[in-house]
Amino acid sequence: MFGEYLTRGVKAGVVAGLVFGLFMAVVANPLVGYADDLNHATVEESGHTHEAESAHSHEAEGAHSHESGDSHAGESGGHHDTAVSMAVTKAVSVAAGGLWGVVLGGAFFGVAFFFLEPAIPGPDAAKSYLMGFAGFVTVSGAPWLVLPPVAPGAEQSLSTATRLPLYAGMMLAGALACLSAGYVYTRLRESRGLGAALVGAAVPFGLLAVLAVVAPENAVRGALSPALETGLTGLFAFGQVLLWLVLAAAHARFRPSSESESEPGIPTAGRDSAPAAD
Repeated sequence: MFGEYLTRGVKAGVVAGLVFGLFMAVVANPLVGYADDLNHATVEESGHTHEAESAHSHEAEGAHSHESGDSHAGESGGHHDTAVSMAVTKAVSVAAGGLWGVVLGGAFFGVAFFFLEPAIPGPDAAKSYLMGFAGFVTVSGAPWLVLPPVAPGAEQSLSTATRLPLYAGMMLAGALACLSAGYVYTRLRESRGLGAALVGAAVPFGLLAVLAVVAPENAVRGALSPALETGLTGLFAFGQVLLWLVLAAAHARFRPSSESESEPGIPTAGRDSAPAAD
């Protein structure tokens, strides 16, 4: 039975990982590369003095006549090398995205879902999406309340030795908030009704915001424009939402046929079904 859950999670991870890898290769990586080049160019410009620029211009004039004879010969080779490098980079991005999807699919939708499924409220398909929401909150949402994504080249006031345990602590807090929300919802849904259950389930997520307020501040300073930094942050967030949404959708799609044909509320054959009476 555990093998079936793990296989289903890995299959969903393969689908989501390929989608996420294509998104990184086609959309995210080119924009991040552009931002990185822009950041380096801005830093170099601000660090140069007028004297250094003048000396560089004189050296360039002396070397121009020597380099002009070789420029046309190396142009086609440079374009070919660039095309090959871009193709390799895109292939690596797709492969890395696929591997990351497999890891998340196996860990969350395979192992964790196997143990938590009986406690997750809602029908079978809804359980997949709730698991995807919990995964996003745990891996990205909760930590980003304290340490949001930063643009390439940005300087952060907190050291790496401080940020790593802080990120891990917020991941743990996010997981506990999701588990607490599910428990509170189940208890209040039976005794107080749907409205009270929804309000009670939202309280643990409100506590995450309190943790973000009392956590140490991580001031970020970069050379990019505020508009570009905001766009990159939104791009990173969209990528993670896309990954977990496709994971959940694929996991719901890969339900065994016996589960999809069963009526809601009636346990299917498996680890949750009771033995037949004599």
